[in-house]
Amino acid sequence: MMKQLILLLSFFTIIGTVSAQEIPSVQLKTLDQQTVQSTDVIVNENDGPVLLCFWATYCKPCVKELSTYNELYPDWEDETGVKIILVSIDNARSVSRVAPFVNGKAWDFDVFIDTNSDLKRAMNVINVPHTFLLDAEGNVVWQHTAFMDGDEEKVYEELLKLSESKE
Repeated sequence: MMKQLILLLSFFTIIGTVSAQEIPSVQLKTLDQQTVQSTDVIVNENDGPVLLCFWATYCKPCVKELSTYNELYPDWEDETGVKIILVSIDNARSVSRVAPFVNGKAWDFDVFIDTNSDLKRAMNVINVPHTFLLDAEGNVVWQHTAFMDGDEEKVYEELLKLSESKE
């Protein structure tokens, strides 16, 4: 019984730690290879939430997720003030494909490249797609891995909860 209680308390401590996570300051690259600090670019100038999506060009579920979000983005932005930011984890062999890939998809997101996987490691991203929802202060309040049809509805619910709590 005591072991179960300690395990349960440990679990809630970990969950609390995850929800209080902030974006670490690491270097990222823009699509035109300019170096920027993550804390300077992973923000919403309109004080709304940020949907931070880790992805890769070779990841089919990532492409499906981001194409789905792109269709919904204008409505989500109007209703919740969200800003969607992408962080590619493409490696040295595939990083040159990121900009042409994004331009070909005509995604309306800010896109950055985590060339050294520093942000990926700091955010404990194991597999992509991995999506984080940040509040207006930049704290992680929700996260989701993988993508299946219908997951966008859960993301939208979380966005609505966050925008309602701000009012």
